[in-house]
Amino acid sequence: MFSILSKKLQRKISNSTKFQIEGTLVAPPKRSYWIEDTIRHWILFNTVRGLTVTGGGTIDGNGKIWWQSSCKTNPKLPCRQAPTALTFYSCTNLKVDNLQLLNSQQIHMSVERCTDVRLTRLAITAPSTSPNTDGIHIAHSQHVKVTNCAIKTGDDCMSIEDGTNNLHAKNIVCGPGHGISIGSLGDRYSEARVENITIDGVRLRGTTNGARIKTWQGGRGYARNIVFQNMIMENVWNPIIIDQNYCDSATPCNKQRSAVEVSHVLFKNIRGTSASTEAIKLSCSRDVPCHAIALHNVNLTLKRGSGNAKSTCQNAKWRKLGTVMPPPPCNHNN
Repeated sequence: MFSILSKKLQRKISNSTKFQIEGTLVAPPKRSYWIEDTIRHWILFNTVRGLTVTGGGTIDGNGKIWWQSSCKTNPKLPCRQAPTALTFYSCTNLKVDNLQLLNSQQIHMSVERCTDVRLTRLAITAPSTSPNTDGIHIAHSQHVKVTNCAIKTGDDCMSIEDGTNNLHAKNIVCGPGHGISIGSLGDRYSEARVENITIDGVRLRGTTNGARIKTWQGGRGYARNIVFQNMIMENVWNPIIIDQNYCDSATPCNKQRSAVEVSHVLFKNIRGTSASTEAIKLSCSRDVPCHAIALHNVNLTLKRGSGNAKSTCQNAKWRKLGTVMPPPPCNHNN
């Protein structure tokens, strides 16, 4: 199995090493082939400095058997762990370029506790019905650049999680999938810190969400200094959404007074079509309201052209710059 081989290789990799993938790596087709202790990862690079992974090859997670047995696909089944296809953990000066990731068992690529990261020219593909197949997942990492990637999955095209600082993503094509998401943050009453995030130049096609920030009630910390700009929405269900009441649970989430603070967020030069009447949704905490939210040159219309798109707004303080259609009904400062 390549997961075992990769562990042997990581002990030998020194600074400034290029790892070339030119063919296709295919994951084992049966769950019984996997060791339970290491089932969360298929290919793992751990604590490597100066690594470049490239070559134009394909990493095929062979995920169908995992999706069929997922509790997200069938709620009657128990929720079980599944591998992330490609994980970079505690790496420094990392470059990943010109790869295809296909049908991951769960997350396609995860970047965790890494510094100085460049992800370029990645093509990530899985069916829209595949559960938890995030394209690029980033957590506890800083100084990250993601450019010129095409992501089509069953979950977030990009998920930006706790501990991420100084991330810049540019020229991303997303869809199908759940859009570009910051979060979820603050689950299980945890503290989250995310700041200095720029998402610039994204085309979203038929996604569940567009530009999204999602946090659980009961969490602590902050998500701040965030820019979503130069985005085109094509038939997106929730083009712009801040949700401080996120609840991905089989049972309703109890109301909590604490929340991850969401502030200093700019949505700029965003246009296109909404698949739902609710094109902009600002759903914020009563006790920890969103503040310093700016909407600058936003123009979102209904996909089918019947009636007008709407916005909803609870507990958010926002500022209007230029044209904003449809404007959220909360009071705003010009």
